[in-house]
Amino acid sequence: MRLGIFMKAFLVAMIMLSMMAGAVSAATVGEKRQAIRNMTRETLDEIYRVQPKARDVVANAAGYAAFSITDVKLGFLGGGGGKGMAVNNSTGQETFMKTGAVQVGLGLGVKKYNVLFVFETEKALADFADSGWDLGGQATIAATDSVNGDSLEGAVSAGPDTWMYQLTDKGLEASLTVRGIRYFRDKDLN
Repeated sequence: MRLGIFMKAFLVAMIMLSMMAGAVSAATVGEKRQAIRNMTRETLDEIYRVQPKARDVVANAAGYAAFSITDVKLGFLGGGGGKGMAVNNSTGQETFMKTGAVQVGLGLGVKKYNVLFVFETEKALADFADSGWDLGGQATIAATDSVNGDSLEGAVSAGPDTWMYQLTDKGLEASLTVRGIRYFRDKDLN
């Protein structure tokens, strides 16, 4: 009985999210791209405010990607999605992207957060922007790497030559849980 109630609530939440996405989709391609650029700038500004040394890390990296993601969790099921973009620091090329997530486990609520990936090499950036990623698992933030010392404080290693910062409405998150999330190119905006 309880599972049925949770399933209905989950379906209502998903319908509401899709209705909001439909309202947003009325914007032109140019307006959608600009909204993502604005979100990217806001994400960078907030990360720099919370972790000032991240500014040099991003500036000296091959590139970065910023995303705004909303997750909904009702009962044992959850999901979410968002939009963002990857930027090549050498060329300035922008690749507009989407995310989709699936969660299983007990929980209830809505969580909005921003994610910033920093790519140390062109290969890591190209792999992400061209092929997308599927991530799963859980990690705890590591304060440093052996090269940059405390300049990567607040970031977690997300893969070879890739660091990730995650911001919630409460600031830089002390732990990171990534649950079945996929990052991929937005065919409509590229």
